[in-house]
Amino acid sequence: MRKIRLFYMILIICLLSVGGWYLWGGLQKEEVQKSDKTSIEAINEAMHLIEGESVYSTGKEKLIEGAIRGMADAIEDPYSTYYTKEEAAQHRQSLAEERVGVGLEITESGGKFIVVSPVKSSPADRAGIRPLDEIVQVNEERLGGKSMSELMRLIQGEKGTALTIVVFRPSADKHIKVTMEREAISNTTVTSKVVTVDDTSIGYVSISIFGEKTAEEWVAETTKLLRKDVEGIVIDVRDNPGGYLHSVRALISSLLDNQKVFTYMQNGEGAMEPINTDDEGFDKNYVQSMRKMPLVLLQNGGSASASEVLSGALGSLDRASIIGTTSFGKGTVQESWDLTNGGELKLSTNKWLTPKQEWIHGKGIEAELLVEQNELFALELHPLTGQYKTGDMHEEIAYTQNVLAKLGYHISRTDGYFDSTTEAAVKRYRKDKKLSKTPDTMLMDTQFFASLNEEVKTYKEDSANDRQFQMAVSFLMHKIEQ
Repeated sequence: MRKIRLFYMILIICLLSVGGWYLWGGLQKEEVQKSDKTSIEAINEAMHLIEGESVYSTGKEKLIEGAIRGMADAIEDPYSTYYTKEEAAQHRQSLAEERVGVGLEITESGGKFIVVSPVKSSPADRAGIRPLDEIVQVNEERLGGKSMSELMRLIQGEKGTALTIVVFRPSADKHIKVTMEREAISNTTVTSKVVTVDDTSIGYVSISIFGEKTAEEWVAETTKLLRKDVEGIVIDVRDNPGGYLHSVRALISSLLDNQKVFTYMQNGEGAMEPINTDDEGFDKNYVQSMRKMPLVLLQNGGSASASEVLSGALGSLDRASIIGTTSFGKGTVQESWDLTNGGELKLSTNKWLTPKQEWIHGKGIEAELLVEQNELFALELHPLTGQYKTGDMHEEIAYTQNVLAKLGYHISRTDGYFDSTTEAAVKRYRKDKKLSKTPDTMLMDTQFFASLNEEVKTYKEDSANDRQFQMAVSFLMHKIEQ
């Protein structure tokens, strides 16, 4: 997260504390400075040796960036990192109003590039990239030994151009290859609609990420819902990777009483700072309506960071019921500093804790009502190509077997081997969908895959198949009737 005003006072307190330590420890000051000087000289010596003696030619700027990146890596915190000038621009763009790309929130950990979450409805999301996927290849480039800067350069490109990514999915213990098209991704982060259940109007608000304009969008969308006389609201932060803390603070402030502690910030020395709600700027009638509105919040394993601040606050303070699955578990807050070389250093400067002073890092926030998603609805869309016949073995056949099984067709294996039961299921599907006949030797073809993808897409677009959403609505109706 970018540097925000909430932390100015914390930083001032830290600076005063450091100053006091130096006054108390004045006798040690010379020794500390000598130690620092010696360490810096060692870095300079290494750089001069590399420049003068190495058989490999490396520019000074690259060496400097490598040293800074090495220091950030030494912290062993996946959220503390160094960005080059190009990476910094990409990082800032991720929360801008619009950007060109595929919509991936990525973190680097132990030399691996891990997906925190794809942006909802982005090319990456539609292609089936999921949280915790490890990106191992972009186009024909393997990522072993590459930096975040190099990865960003490989992912970036012009609108309309194709990008192929290979990810390793630990939960499935396999590699998955997807191709998508770069597009202009609008950072409209909040959408809403009205759902009618038994003559009762329910508001549904989806928040894809906490960007710069999220608070304004939240007020605009919820105002629309209030005008339509909704009696309760489902807030959906599934697969929301987080974003700006000031945005989630404004949102929480519209739902809780003024000056209510909704989170705590804890610095490296253990000092705790309560962060309060602030209703300044809200219309009085608006907050009065919102603060008494029955709420249910939907989350899953892709809900991280700022979205967890939201669920932590609303759940801990009994303001909303949390439904879905356990959240991602990112309990740190980052600040960024511009460096003189044009780069940017991002560091985890605080832990954030729930109103009950619980640190959820690495654990996540458990849902009050655990609801696993409908298997077919949760199944990731997978671009299918090629032609396959009985006896073939391929991951696309495995995906097809899974889909057909979840659609109710008899399948005896889902390991990607095109056996006789798969053949019978494919033939039956083709007959059910009235697909044109094809030689028995090539049952899976372009027509078959297009039909299957459309079947899954249509299924996933129907909220009636969204088990978590349906449970949230049912739960909310129960709250309204009480």
